[in-house]
Amino acid sequence: MTEISKKRGFVYLIGAGPGDPGLITVKGRDCIGKADVILYDYLANEHLLTYAAPHAELIYAGKVGGVHNREQWQINELLVEKALEGKVVARLKGGDPFVFGRGGEECETLVASGIPFEIVPGVTAGIGAAAYAGIPLTHRDFTTSVAFVTGHENPGKEASDIDWERLSLGSGTVVFYMGIKNLPLIAQNLMAHGRSAETPVALIRWGTRPEQEVLVGTLADIADKARKAAFKAPAITVVGNVVTLRDKLRWFDNRPLFGKGVLVTRAADQAGEFSRLLAGYGAQVFECPTIRIVPPESFDGLDGAIASLPSFAWLIFTSCNAVSSFFTRLHDRGLDSRAIGPCRICAVGPKTAAALSTYGIIADLVPADYKAEGVIEAFRSLDMNGKRVLFPKADRARDLIPTELQKMGAEIEAPVAYRNVIPEALPSEALQALEERRIRCITFTSSSTAQNLAAMLGENRLLNLLEGVTIASIGPITSRTCRELGLPVDIEPPAYTLEALTGEIVRHFT
Repeated sequence: MTEISKKRGFVYLIGAGPGDPGLITVKGRDCIGKADVILYDYLANEHLLTYAAPHAELIYAGKVGGVHNREQWQINELLVEKALEGKVVARLKGGDPFVFGRGGEECETLVASGIPFEIVPGVTAGIGAAAYAGIPLTHRDFTTSVAFVTGHENPGKEASDIDWERLSLGSGTVVFYMGIKNLPLIAQNLMAHGRSAETPVALIRWGTRPEQEVLVGTLADIADKARKAAFKAPAITVVGNVVTLRDKLRWFDNRPLFGKGVLVTRAADQAGEFSRLLAGYGAQVFECPTIRIVPPESFDGLDGAIASLPSFAWLIFTSCNAVSSFFTRLHDRGLDSRAIGPCRICAVGPKTAAALSTYGIIADLVPADYKAEGVIEAFRSLDMNGKRVLFPKADRARDLIPTELQKMGAEIEAPVAYRNVIPEALPSEALQALEERRIRCITFTSSSTAQNLAAMLGENRLLNLLEGVTIASIGPITSRTCRELGLPVDIEPPAYTLEALTGEIVRHFT
């Protein structure tokens, strides 16, 4: 960064893409992380703010109740003001800054004030939304040209700058931005200047998002269809014969869980993998952690067991949390995996075994049944008499494993390695989705997730909010807890894994 940029700050105008946060460019994501101040728009997905530095000031510059929160001149002044304070500013704009994004106007203001800036292009809505609707804007069997046009010109103009005749006869595909309000006029002008009334048209609302809606018609009837369907902005309009390819090339909004709200109740740091699996099938995922993993109230029991690790014949892990908590404490004591020595290791399920592998350890025993009963069954064929077994557990773990192994003659130590506590509050977005009946399926991956949700909502409210919602449980123990809470279980996979649970959810809705 130059000397002048250090004195006067620096501004990045970043294209946030059309809605899917995965469409942000690598450079755009990196610039968000550098910023001291982020001004973000209505159409910029708020998930992108998770890339912001902890100290960054977040300023919303979009719409509130359909009305602009800040006028363009106010945004321009704010960019200058923050930059003159010597700050790095990220202007996060939906789509691309230079495609109907008024980025040029903002840059002119920065130039006039001597503030250095950089443009980080983004995927514009016309391209992104059309692609997610299965509509190629160009295709050699249909057209080799495409035009991008604003459907909402500056209201201060005395006459339209759109050359309707050339647009109607000289362009192949025409994409209108912000044109829903003026849709009848757009259709009339195109037909009046030579476009066939039978020309296919597609309206794409909230393109690339799980809420995406597509309405298809012709120039003759699309305005009437939109009115009857109460089709509203934000949306783009695609005009041209390429629209007919949608039925063949549709790939995004025909996935089995598309648009269905699914609530994931796993701990915040563990929800990501499950959320990605569900989103891959089109679900609109709401993460609603009902568990927070924290250290035990005292490490005395675990530290004592670690001090005598060489004396144990077996070490049993029943969750990834147990693995992480145990090895974190081992590291805090100045030790690593070598401290385990000849101790054999049992992992309940492939995920727990995979968690162990990150520490360079291959489990000696992975029971076929991924629950406590499976562990007991696997050990029945072994001579456990007089064997010492270490079982680092959660504070609310069942006593089945220690009790049954003791009956086999084993000596068990089961120190608490971590606690499951209830978060202070449910995320407002997830709670609102429940209250507005936008959740079609709720997932429980442990008894604690169900019990904690019930504790946070209260029994009556829980049953009311989940009435008619599909309940998906990862296994029989969790299912039993759900039923004890009055929740009927609709989905339970044969294997107790996230992949199997996802597969059962997909089959249920298919």
